[in-house]
Amino acid sequence: MSTVQVGQPIPDLSVQATDDQAFRLSELQGRHVVLYFYPKDNTPGCTTEGQDFRDHYEEFEKLNATILGVSRDDIKSHESFKGKQCFPFDLIADTDEELCRAFDVIKEKSLYGKKSMGIERSTFIIDGQGVLRREYRKVKVDGHVLAVLQDLREIVTRR
Repeated sequence: MSTVQVGQPIPDLSVQATDDQAFRLSELQGRHVVLYFYPKDNTPGCTTEGQDFRDHYEEFEKLNATILGVSRDDIKSHESFKGKQCFPFDLIADTDEELCRAFDVIKEKSLYGKKSMGIERSTFIIDGQGVLRREYRKVKVDGHVLAVLQDLREIVTRR
């Protein structure tokens, strides 16, 4: 499978999400989608990023946007994380890394000299027709959600 490209339709993959949901990405057509990939539930940066999306959730809703967080954690971990942080959006459990590979977010990381493969914090804006409009790679958490929100406003006003 090739990876997504800006200006091209995203692959129609099946996903498992919190609240006992299984759906295909094509079922989200008609709404913009903010798909953010993060390394791990309940870690400091991932918690802060999720809280930022939570705190601006209503602004995204006004722009007809669905927010979805994605990591390789399982549904049980996601349910706990979502509940603890009161996230009003769902988290996708990409335990087989199919979605991560499609968006090319699995990268080699190094922590204290030890190398491993993990999710590179990344966010993607998909329009209501299922076309990738923006990608953000190597995301730094501070200010990121506001930048995504501003870009989404621009996308919405151009249509």
